[in-house]
Amino acid sequence: MLSHIFFSPGDGPSEQGSNSVGPCTSSSSETDGKSGDVITVTIGATVPTGFEHTAAEEVKEKIGVAARISKDRGRIYFPITTDKLFQVHLLRSVDNLFVVVEEYDHYQFKQSKEETLLELQQLASKLPWTNALEVWKLNGTLKKKKGHRKGGNTTKVKPNRNTTEVAAADTEQQLHQVASAAEGQLEAESAADAEPCEQDSQEAAPEAKVIKFRVTCNRAGDKHSFSSNEAARDFGGAVQEFFQWKADMTKFDIEVLLNIHNEEMVIGIALTEESLHRRNISHFGPTTLRSTLCYGMLRLCKPQASDVILDPMCGTGAIPLEGAIEFSSSFYIAGDNNDMAVNRTVNNICHIQKRRADKDRISGLPIDTVQWDLCSLPIRTSSVDIIITDMPFGKRMGSKKKNWDLYPLCLREMARVCRPGSGKAVLLTQDKKCFAKAISRMGGLWRKLHTVWVNVGGLHAGVYLLKRTGAVFGQTPEDVHESRGMSNTQGDEKEDKELS
Repeated sequence: MLSHIFFSPGDGPSEQGSNSVGPCTSSSSETDGKSGDVITVTIGATVPTGFEHTAAEEVKEKIGVAARISKDRGRIYFPITTDKLFQVHLLRSVDNLFVVVEEYDHYQFKQSKEETLLELQQLASKLPWTNALEVWKLNGTLKKKKGHRKGGNTTKVKPNRNTTEVAAADTEQQLHQVASAAEGQLEAESAADAEPCEQDSQEAAPEAKVIKFRVTCNRAGDKHSFSSNEAARDFGGAVQEFFQWKADMTKFDIEVLLNIHNEEMVIGIALTEESLHRRNISHFGPTTLRSTLCYGMLRLCKPQASDVILDPMCGTGAIPLEGAIEFSSSFYIAGDNNDMAVNRTVNNICHIQKRRADKDRISGLPIDTVQWDLCSLPIRTSSVDIIITDMPFGKRMGSKKKNWDLYPLCLREMARVCRPGSGKAVLLTQDKKCFAKAISRMGGLWRKLHTVWVNVGGLHAGVYLLKRTGAVFGQTPEDVHESRGMSNTQGDEKEDKELS
């Protein structure tokens, strides 16, 4: 356990940084952080809360390394070598990526706010920045240069957290400037002619633009004597003094992350300018799902080749679009009863197809879109393998009162089109009480296998994995009971439901 952040001479790598004047102190990687060398670093990733294990499985499957799930929900960490850095941007389950500068599992913050903030200030000059800055530089060459959005870089690590931003940078010229500065420090510590090199860098400095940065503090826990604002302000001020960078809240290149969860503290540098969950959707609706959450739901049902997958309340088409791109050996049918939702889905599909065509890739997607009545689907009985959808929460869309009628009718019609014995459904809803009641009424048709609790826009929701029983539709007591009231509720449901 670390009781303080000051390092004695016997503390190893950080001792080196206590006497240095450059922008970094030491390397926590396996090799030096000099340009051109392959180094191993730790990558942090934010993921949809509840799908941490799903993200860890994807990392193991696609990169071949084991991921560690953080105590703070919604984050995973895994090692990677810089020659494979491009692979982290291909992950479908992660929202934001950052390279870890240093992490403390059991950091003991001082009782006094003043003492804690002073330690954070002094910590900035003792951190092993070298390899993290090398990775940041390399990362800049892996992605297309994007213009700064109005409002700046908005890397959100956690919803509903008190976040404060204090700084970060600007152009490719600055990328090389930071990396050169980091390399210059290591050379200064190992070579006798470090002073001339330092003079050269000082002569070249006026020609380069001033580097801009910000610090974003994401803090969780009620036992801290300081606020996120104060931590970001004081730590950011120390970073500014150490690197001689300029603080800028919006137009920046480097975003330093200070993630604090109770006694766990991780310092990192952001590798994504905006969340990767925005990758598919160009036409948003009032309740559009994040693509990363859609991917987690799809992995739950494990699509197989030639499966017919149905989203009867598709909204903007986020789920079937993610499936058609990542699990393209299945066929997807996206439908909604609202014409605006169907139009958004069509536009999003066209957007993806155009983007693929511009890259000289096959533009066609295994997906079709239909406008229909949810409670009377124009689909043959027992012809669908998987049903996956975001059901109305009864908040932005519909109402909790009408959900009591809608949910049983939905489950009944889904049971009709789903294959008995082998069919599955993955359903997302925040109206847990209503859903539990509906499932109990449909016990002869559906069996609940698993529930994943997730955070959707600050709402505690459940992703339910259901298995279609082997019962033949139309021959269970549930069928007879639900059929009696079906005609009375269809009209109301059709009027006010729009999922998007």
